[in-house]
Amino acid sequence: MKTNLPIAVQLYSVRDAMAADFEGTLRKIKEFGYDGVEFAGLFGNDPKDVKKLLAEIGLEPVSAHVAYVEMMADIEGVMSAYETIGCKYIVIPYMTEEYRPDGEKFDEACEGMKVLGKAAKEHGLTLLYHNHDFEFVKLGDEYGIDVMYNRVPACLLQTELDTCWVNVAGENPADFVLKYSGRAPVVHLKDFHMPAVKPEKMYALIGIDDGAAEEQPQSEEDKFGFRPVGYGMQDVPAIIAASEKAGAKWLVVEQDEPSMGKCPLECVKMSIEYLHA
Repeated sequence: MKTNLPIAVQLYSVRDAMAADFEGTLRKIKEFGYDGVEFAGLFGNDPKDVKKLLAEIGLEPVSAHVAYVEMMADIEGVMSAYETIGCKYIVIPYMTEEYRPDGEKFDEACEGMKVLGKAAKEHGLTLLYHNHDFEFVKLGDEYGIDVMYNRVPACLLQTELDTCWVNVAGENPADFVLKYSGRAPVVHLKDFHMPAVKPEKMYALIGIDDGAAEEQPQSEEDKFGFRPVGYGMQDVPAIIAASEKAGAKWLVVEQDEPSMGKCPLECVKMSIEYLHA
């Protein structure tokens, strides 16, 4: 289904191209048909220059992923930088083990999110949390992700539900988006292929060492992999419909690693072409 929601791309998807040619890559993103971008670093560029460049190209600076510990180490600096660019949202993209729902510093992380949420509001930003599947560990009768959103009020923390990882965790992505209606301003559209047997170690595919290397099958069909939106196993129309019903403001395409013999830029182009078709 087509959507009236604007569509951005998480620039981590094309990080090598961004590092090699920041401006040229942003211009290609616009040419592909994207409305906005979600940052994963500024690659040494000054926020004022980035704001000017995006205005010239015609891309909206939707949001930015910044590591939790990086934000906590320089709250004012981080918030000011993305306020200058004009972002609407600042996002915690990933938590290391100690800060996860079953980690020893989970309580500390929840309190830290409250601090970050207040600081974000002072800079005209809204704090979001981008999930993986490890937040779906059970704490009593509840998922850790739900415990977190219950502890940190909606006025300080909103969701950026990554629909791939919701699915990997065993939940229906569309249903989970609807569960957080009114608290889901940005939804990550991420498609994937899952083999018959789920691999034990999957985070190496997003650049994270989760232990000893697991031997991968040679065939792409026999291993877990990210796909352009519309080319995997996600029910994309249902996720889009749920996002609209839940009150989402933006859809964000993300593909951590390329696949299908395509380069990262080709993959994000395939995603937007599918979404516009």
